[in-house]
Amino acid sequence: MKKIEQWMERFLLPIAVRVGNIKGLIAIRDGIALAMPLIIIGSVFLIISSFPISGWIEGLGKLADGRLLQMMNHVVNSSFGIMGLIAAFGIGRGMANQYQVDGTSAGVLAVSAWLILTPNILSEEGQGIPVTYLGSRGIFIAIVVGLITAWIFQWFIRRNIVIKMPESVPPAVSRSFAALIPGTVILLLAFLLAFIIDLSAFENAHMLLATSLAGPLGFIGGTLAGAMLTVFLNSLFWFMGIHGGNIVGSVTGPIFLANTDANRLAFQSGQELPQILTSQFFDMFAYIGGGGAVLGLVIALLFFGKSAQSKALKPIASVPNLFNISEPVMFGLPVMLNMNLLIPFLLTPVINVVIAYTATNAGLLHKTIGVAVPWTTPPLISGFLATGHISGVIWQLIIIGVDILCYLPFFLLVDKAQRDVE
Repeated sequence: MKKIEQWMERFLLPIAVRVGNIKGLIAIRDGIALAMPLIIIGSVFLIISSFPISGWIEGLGKLADGRLLQMMNHVVNSSFGIMGLIAAFGIGRGMANQYQVDGTSAGVLAVSAWLILTPNILSEEGQGIPVTYLGSRGIFIAIVVGLITAWIFQWFIRRNIVIKMPESVPPAVSRSFAALIPGTVILLLAFLLAFIIDLSAFENAHMLLATSLAGPLGFIGGTLAGAMLTVFLNSLFWFMGIHGGNIVGSVTGPIFLANTDANRLAFQSGQELPQILTSQFFDMFAYIGGGGAVLGLVIALLFFGKSAQSKALKPIASVPNLFNISEPVMFGLPVMLNMNLLIPFLLTPVINVVIAYTATNAGLLHKTIGVAVPWTTPPLISGFLATGHISGVIWQLIIIGVDILCYLPFFLLVDKAQRDVE
């Protein structure tokens, strides 16, 4: 065990630290996080407009000749449904901030470039932007455009290839003029790329990127193996003391967020939900109790912890863990780099994914309906809200029971060793 720990500290830990400091991953994480308040607010309206009680939706539909329900759905589409647009700004701004240049200007230019690459719709009623690309289907172009825009922007700014204004000019005006040259280059490149794609067999940049990434995106976002790999890597980073969600989530987050929105759109229109693997699937079923699915460990601690350390840790760890906050038990027991807990910490979330995926595939567990339930929502409540069905509660209970069994024998060894020391 000691050799494994030394190997992880020598080889894996430096790699994980380098990955965690990659500017692009930080920008993607922070940029998409910018849309989270809108997604959560939109989800509240989605829950109210689609609450799973018999006659609820029909009753809402009769109020004000159905206009109340229409307006509530409009709020959902105007918050949840613009995450692609928000991500373009947020990622562009975040990446520019990493280079310590004007993030706001870079974000605005990223939005403009994103819009240039997004096709217009021409109809008898006029010209407009497809709502589909404003939401989750526009996220991947938003990532590419945001990162490239910010890089080009900082290249010009750092080399002073800008229009300089006198010192008497207000800073806001100076920043606007400083963005003119890099902005012109960025938008010109976006125009040329959009024109070339328009002449090709692809409809637009969104379709080109979706086709190019179909293989890896399909594996991560649509297969059990991809889901198992995702949670395994997340737990591995956490075990080494690095926030696994920040690293793995920077790559997989946009994929599962897009799946979440696809289910939301299908749920709103009364169609069959297309995706099993969504953000809520992982938050509510794979990571019950936080990273490593440590609620099972905390329950084992509460009922079977006999050492003085365990008794002191019980109140500190149990209450936060009800809200999926795992840090007290992660640092207090500790879990990180504790080789006695390596096996359950890595494998318990994987087992949870297999159980939840199989149950969903068999129709025993309802798919998540696209509601962005906050990850801090306590279990059982979160299962019902995420699926809109009692099956979410039942399967959370089953998974928690399995998690306790996974952690219990290993925790008993840790607790006995601690008692021997005491």
